[in-house]
Amino acid sequence: MKKLTDSFVLKNGVEVPCLGYGTYQTPDGEITKNSVIEALRVGYRHIDTAFAYGNEAAVGEGIRASGVARDEIFVTTKHWVTMRGYEKTKEAIDISLKNLGMDYVDLYLIHWPCVERVSPDWKEINAATWQGFEDAYRAGKIRAIGVSNFQKKHYDALAERCSILPMVNQIEFHPGYTQPETVAYSQEKEMLVQAFSPLGCGAVLGDPTLAAIAAKYNKSVAQLCLRFVLQSGLNPLTKSVTPSRILENTQIFDFEITAEDMAAIHALPELGFTGWLPENAPADAIA
Repeated sequence: MKKLTDSFVLKNGVEVPCLGYGTYQTPDGEITKNSVIEALRVGYRHIDTAFAYGNEAAVGEGIRASGVARDEIFVTTKHWVTMRGYEKTKEAIDISLKNLGMDYVDLYLIHWPCVERVSPDWKEINAATWQGFEDAYRAGKIRAIGVSNFQKKHYDALAERCSILPMVNQIEFHPGYTQPETVAYSQEKEMLVQAFSPLGCGAVLGDPTLAAIAAKYNKSVAQLCLRFVLQSGLNPLTKSVTPSRILENTQIFDFEITAEDMAAIHALPELGFTGWLPENAPADAIA
């Protein structure tokens, strides 16, 4: 990726702008609205939200107020765990579209897989939810469908029961936590891997190894981390509500990390991991 307007291409041909602007934990209302406006002003064309974030309405308001045409913006939202199953999923999609004030979204994701500790019928529950995704995709309400926080066994169980395979897997990925097995398997299955928390929720920013590497390129640690994600073949989703940092996070296309430095970053010990995986995430995140 050489510039902010470059894109990844999903297996159905849909283009995904290479740097996403995330809205996790951004309060609904003016903060989210103004942050989205600022992100679009400085050149982002990829906005990521979720029903569970509680800010879909403000994201939609920000997009409309930005002056950027809707068809120039890639919008992602996510299905929440309380709406699993076919009928509830159809309802959830319509709720998110209404919240956003849109006729369609570009990408819709299962936020967390149902797992065995939630229900012995987890495989069937995920499949029924996915059927709702497939129907909305065929109806043109969604341009691409995917999953989030899925590991191999969750993908395999879904793949056995669906007719349209997931196109994206959004997972936690950053220096100090790179999930190599999940990344490799997702890419083998032709899914674009998106990286949430590419700065390790801020935990990586004070790491001395990363600081030393970033200084070599005259870049911030945040910029180094985002470039690291891109050069690892993933789609980073960065977040800030500070205008200077919203801009700074786009300035990652004028340098390239050497193979030696990439290896050093990949070799970092665990750092900044949220501790959340499908089998051990807090109950209110998965059930």
